[in-house]
Amino acid sequence: MTISAHDVEPGSEHGTCDESGLNVGGAAASKIATKVAFPCIGSHLSVAGGMHLAVNEAVRLGLGCVQVFTKNQQQWRVPELGADSIVAWKRAMHTAGWSGPEVPAWEDGGMQRSVSHASYLINLASPNDELWRKSIELMVCEITRCDALGIGLLVHHPGSSTTSPKADGIERIAAAYVELIKRTKHCRVVSCLEATVGAGATIGGSFEELGTLRQRIVELTGAGQRLGLCIDTCHIHAAGYAMDSAVAVGGIIAAMDREFGLEHIRCLHINDSKMPAGSRKDRHEHIGLGTIAPEAFGALLAHPILGRLPAIMETPKEGELGGLECDLANSAKLRELVTGAMSGQ
Repeated sequence: MTISAHDVEPGSEHGTCDESGLNVGGAAASKIATKVAFPCIGSHLSVAGGMHLAVNEAVRLGLGCVQVFTKNQQQWRVPELGADSIVAWKRAMHTAGWSGPEVPAWEDGGMQRSVSHASYLINLASPNDELWRKSIELMVCEITRCDALGIGLLVHHPGSSTTSPKADGIERIAAAYVELIKRTKHCRVVSCLEATVGAGATIGGSFEELGTLRQRIVELTGAGQRLGLCIDTCHIHAAGYAMDSAVAVGGIIAAMDREFGLEHIRCLHINDSKMPAGSRKDRHEHIGLGTIAPEAFGALLAHPILGRLPAIMETPKEGELGGLECDLANSAKLRELVTGAMSGQ
């Protein structure tokens, strides 16, 4: 079912952000006007040749943050995270001006400039004990690697209950978190449950489901500060929260606030969708070329709370758009849309 703006309460008026988070260094960034304060736009970038190169690439592209995999996302095997890799990453972050204070992510009032995405193999909702156990072990590795690198946010898909009811899957995820929190109690990382398209037995396809899951984990662990949420625009649109206008986005924001609280959202994934609203299909598209209304992106990123979060593009990378590298074109489009939203256009 597609959810429209008429099905949810209207949100508050969009305000401006007083912290840019825009890295204005480099030739690419110098071409972008900065008359208004923009959200912190970043991208998921390759770590081929070394994770630190993703930070360097983000700076070259004029971005303000970056998302990476800290290991091959399609393998259970976890290679050692060497001291040289850690030093190189932290040096690149420092050079970019993105190094924050050495405090837990939930205590850092500043912008989180680096985000990691956990392996797609992890399924904490699985009714299969062997897969559930392997998923916990890999998740522990993901958290500890982020902590070693100083990456404050770790995004992961909640999981799929497969052959069991979703309610059982939620209990499995919550039980897994009891162990995760205990085994990583000294880590300064916030794990972010990502909203999904809700296909099949996948958990996280509705705001109510995400709110219930987060509440259950907090009930069992008492560690609410260690648990955040990640909202993916393509995912929620495909799940039925139709982002077909700025007005619709106001209602969607109000619905999120009711179900789990905007303060618990720590990261945004900013992607257009190849598929229509309610399709339950996860197909990312360039900004403005999919089925999400362009003005919806501006409304979302101009919001006074959501506009202060790292906004990571996971849009296609191949080829060019209008003669520009894809990330340059997509980030420029987002800034244009935010400018329009902030100026009331």
